[in-house]
Amino acid sequence: MTLEKILVIKLSALGDFILAMGAMEAIRRHHKDAHITLLTTRPFLDIAERSGYFNDIIVDSRPKFYAIHEWYFLFRQFNSGNYTRVYDLQMNDRTATYYRMFLKKPIWSGMMANAPLHAFKRHQEILKLAGIDMRLPDIAWMRADVSAFNLKKPYILLIPGSAPQHPAKRWPAVRYAALGLMLMKAGYQVAVIGTHAEAEVIAGVVAACPGIIDLCGRTSLYDIATLARGAAGAIGNDTGPVHLVALAGCPTVVLFCTKVSSPERSAPVGKSVQIIQSESLEDVSVSDVYKNFKPEVAA
Repeated sequence: MTLEKILVIKLSALGDFILAMGAMEAIRRHHKDAHITLLTTRPFLDIAERSGYFNDIIVDSRPKFYAIHEWYFLFRQFNSGNYTRVYDLQMNDRTATYYRMFLKKPIWSGMMANAPLHAFKRHQEILKLAGIDMRLPDIAWMRADVSAFNLKKPYILLIPGSAPQHPAKRWPAVRYAALGLMLMKAGYQVAVIGTHAEAEVIAGVVAACPGIIDLCGRTSLYDIATLARGAAGAIGNDTGPVHLVALAGCPTVVLFCTKVSSPERSAPVGKSVQIIQSESLEDVSVSDVYKNFKPEVAA
């Protein structure tokens, strides 16, 4: 029997990659005996390897038009892989170029780049056309030992950062601090998470919120997923880790600046997600966020 060979394409960014995990799991479940290769970028190599969804992974450097050797690498990968089907979960101009690079065209699922749908819904529609049922993925495999952080239940995660190139996505640090104080007064332990690139904004939250637990730069994606499962809730901006905590099943409130991103197209998915949106997050008050989260006083 000839082994079916399938290529899945998902390049970036973190939030988009997390939104695509339901599609990845569904493809693996449907093609359980196939050899499935993922084309992705280097930041997602580890999570792709640990997921168990793929037999092989190709790292795409997303070459500039003049990087002839890198384009030739992709050309060889596409045309030596003997792929019978491609699931394009990126759906943009770059992957349209990739389609043209195949000398022998595989069945291509995913040419819906301009569809005005949420990313998760777009993936559902693409896979439905291929006869695949897609649902929220089970990411129980994303686990880590988080005992060193010494968080005591009930605790809440605050995620006040975002990619540095999108400062408009950030609700003011002083309001995160005020919210943290309100939550601690209600009986919760509060921890703030983020990367070193977000250290300045997190330092502002920590300075204005005595008693908050500072986990800046200390948490991996696996730590975040594990902490989310044990949290009473999470509150954050439109950024990758918020997508992860929501998908892990944590009750999540997400703040969206509609000038730079659309919750209709890219809101986190999960069992309990509340969206607060405004053209300017400066206009969102602490009470607006608190009442949407609806925390109960901890026993």
